[in-house]
Amino acid sequence: MARLDLEELAEIELQRDEEEAAALGAVQRPSAVAAADQDPALSLSHPFYDVARHGILQVEGLDCLGRRIVTFSCCRMPPSHELNHRRLLEYLKHTLDRRVEGAYAVVYFHFGLSRRNRPSLRWLQGAYRELDRKHKKNLQALYIVHPTSFVRVLWAVFKPLVSHKFGKKVAYFSSLSALRDQLQCGPLAVPPEVVQYDEKLRSLQEGRPLAPARTPPPRPPLPTQQFGVSLQYLRDKSHGELIPPVLRSTVTYLQERGLRTEGLFRRSASVQTVREIQRLYNQGKPVDFDAYGDPHIAAAVLKAFLQELPQPLLTVPAYEQALGITSVESSLRVTRCRQILQGLPDHNRAVLDYLMGFLHQVSRESLFNKMSSSNLACVFGLNLIWPSQGAASLGALVPLNLFTELLIEHHGKVFSARDARGEPAAGPAGAGEPGGPLAGGRAAPPGPPAPGSRPGTPLVLEVSR
Repeated sequence: MARLDLEELAEIELQRDEEEAAALGAVQRPSAVAAADQDPALSLSHPFYDVARHGILQVEGLDCLGRRIVTFSCCRMPPSHELNHRRLLEYLKHTLDRRVEGAYAVVYFHFGLSRRNRPSLRWLQGAYRELDRKHKKNLQALYIVHPTSFVRVLWAVFKPLVSHKFGKKVAYFSSLSALRDQLQCGPLAVPPEVVQYDEKLRSLQEGRPLAPARTPPPRPPLPTQQFGVSLQYLRDKSHGELIPPVLRSTVTYLQERGLRTEGLFRRSASVQTVREIQRLYNQGKPVDFDAYGDPHIAAAVLKAFLQELPQPLLTVPAYEQALGITSVESSLRVTRCRQILQGLPDHNRAVLDYLMGFLHQVSRESLFNKMSSSNLACVFGLNLIWPSQGAASLGALVPLNLFTELLIEHHGKVFSARDARGEPAAGPAGAGEPGGPLAGGRAAPPGPPAPGSRPGTPLVLEVSR
């Protein structure tokens, strides 16, 4: 099977894993390491502190055969753009060299691996090839806990590289109790998310009601973090700028280079390239989209920014209101959209205005880019707003896409200077004004608009979260 086919299959299988975990109410987001589980020797001076701080790799005690136990927890892996996988491999080799002598066993906790944090299959193959012969030889057992069909994809990748003898070292365990029976060792530090997932699986098998899911404590973001943090955090770190830097730079580039690009926002871009750009942004490093020469990359980065917001831009309370748009008479729908937006926090509304104004620009070039307001709404609808629990149902797609289409198509009316009751509304500069997207994507400081001006600033979204 071709590598591209395997990569696509990996994405499909992980999507299924995520859906099944969501159905169980299991948390899939990466979590911080509890203070009790922190390595006491870990400090800022550690040569691999940037990787070690996540707690992905832990060295435990001995199993019943006297072999050192090394655990690898996928649930502690942050999104790929926040973790340098090359550094992860170097940290693995460093740990084995310094802390593991002789025979050892690896316990691989599979729960928590997702499309957001998985390394590429090419990287996995390269990592295996780079491991020293002694590390491969001394590995006496590989215990895979809570395996899913994704493991079959991994086996297809590694089968050409490993011997038949190595295959005999691999064992699968569908529960923590079975793993403990095998290891027969002292207490094993298992991530709380894995314990909760195991409990939910047992409850499902025994027909008991599932315990409510608990959200893990968030990992402190980097000072320059741009993805996966709140709008307020970005505003505080950007000296009060309303429009997040990623949003402003991608919109500015696309206005200059991509408005007439066919399939803009619909066509995909290199996942690895997008992750690398996200890493650059999170590290506070400059990004030059001209160097990549592909507007689809900037568009994908923009969508990734929206997908990774901790809370939907339109906020959770507006979800049910947006679903009701189909029951509103056609001639009153724009007015209803304006009423819904009046309930948004000022900052959310300003960013939404900025992005919707830009998407309106994109739709006006649909003769060239084939992206009408309806097509754009299909791409962005579910990244504009989503429910507080679980995923949106199929029945929600029609009203959410219609709501998004109205915001794009009637941007000037929805975000006009007069609110839904006909009263003047205060807000930041809008599209077409000095601070709006038509002027290069920079937002003016919030303040009362001039008479007859439009408040605001435009926005974007994507279909599958």
